[in-house]
Amino acid sequence: MAKLTQMSTTHDCRDAQEALTGLRLARRALGSGKLVVMPTDTVYGVAADAFNPAAVATLLEAKGRGRQSPPPVLVGSAQTLHALADTVTPEMESLTTAFWPGGLTIVVPAQSTLAWDLGETNGTVAVRMPNDAIALELLSETGPLAVSSANRTGEPAALTVAEAHEQLGESIDVYLDAGESSGSRTGSTIVDATPTIDGKPIRVLRDGTVSRDELRSVVGVLEGDES
Repeated sequence: MAKLTQMSTTHDCRDAQEALTGLRLARRALGSGKLVVMPTDTVYGVAADAFNPAAVATLLEAKGRGRQSPPPVLVGSAQTLHALADTVTPEMESLTTAFWPGGLTIVVPAQSTLAWDLGETNGTVAVRMPNDAIALELLSETGPLAVSSANRTGEPAALTVAEAHEQLGESIDVYLDAGESSGSRTGSTIVDATPTIDGKPIRVLRDGTVSRDELRSVVGVLEGDES
């Protein structure tokens, strides 16, 4: 049975029936502009409907973060990148082929026609496809979700639902518990792959689960590498 924590509910997704219930309630919560804590292949994330500006604002408030730190967007398939990005370069395609689903977040130019407000993005969006069955099942039914690590800004990223609840409490409507994350608290690697006029190589914004050597094996040099 779901464990009640006043207004929030926690669902053990290691049990198949409980996972179905949790996913159903998570979909309902996200559709109502509420927040859900979900497992990923790195750390637990707090999710909101990416196309609901009020929900995204609630996510940022729950984390204690301002609009200057917009959340990444998780997707359920690599093909969704084409719907979100204004330009998909061969380099981006190579990165998604090599590392999605997985621990690589790619910053790309956002479609200007998208009806969303993630914060001060400067016309970009950070996109990732996680390698987690529960996350992918949820994303397949909700579409893209704004997802940031399930912690208060400045605190360690949560590797368990208990850690997430300790920090976020009743600001979350549904917690999906898939056990302890096997990922690193550093989270995914983030790279800036937005095309530049002078053709600069991609830039690593944050080191994480995908190493720089792994990136070089796909795209060659990285910005800052010695020639």
